[in-house]
Amino acid sequence: MSEQLLLALQVYGAASGLVAALIVSLNLGAQWTGWGFVIFVTSSAALVAWAFLGEIGIAVGWQNVGLLCINCIGVYRYLFVKAPEEAEEQQ
Repeated sequence: MSEQLLLALQVYGAASGLVAALIVSLNLGAQWTGWGFVIFVTSSAALVAWAFLGEIGIAVGWQNVGLLCINCIGVYRYLFVKAPEEAEEQQ
């Protein structure tokens, strides 16, 4: 695998994880938090690819497989499921 591609995956995974954590920690509302989880999904996917394509950091790869699943739940919860208060207001 290309060293440049592996470096790009590693750097993107780390940087986007930081951005996503900042967005989620600011608690700007469900929409923002949902998009933070979308960024987390791309971060986890990049780190999974980096770990398994480069055959280094396998433990980080498996950790991010788990985080990818958790982040997908976050995307679903914050972007696709309406909060009970929102559902009541629309009725």
